[in-house]
Amino acid sequence: MEKRRRVAVIATKGDLEGAYPPLNIATAAAAMGAEVAVFCTFGGLNLLRKEPDQHLPMPVHLKGAEEGFKRAGVPPVSELIEICKESGVRLIACQMTMDVMGVTRDDLINGLEYAGATSFLDFAFDADTTVTF
Repeated sequence: MEKRRRVAVIATKGDLEGAYPPLNIATAAAAMGAEVAVFCTFGGLNLLRKEPDQHLPMPVHLKGAEEGFKRAGVPPVSELIEICKESGVRLIACQMTMDVMGVTRDDLINGLEYAGATSFLDFAFDADTTVTF
């Protein structure tokens, strides 16, 4: 029996530019049959907020690129999050970051896991690929 590939993703950025790379990698890996976990810490916690598209500012150097995103068929972050959930991607909110930033579970979307770094590392230690954004 072939071992299922495992991809560990760490999301640390809290703007729109920082949201797409970890979610793109996560959804692509899941589509390829990998077991995927995304650990959202510090700014990356914004990906998991209710209505994330409203909490992720567009960086100045990308202002005006909204039309390009639409033209290229790039879905909004909220849709990528749903694709992750439907694909079995584990979305993990960093409990320490939540405590430090005063973020509660009520501030975040449903269907998440809440864990610290050691719990994520249990997954990541056996990952075939680990990426950080």
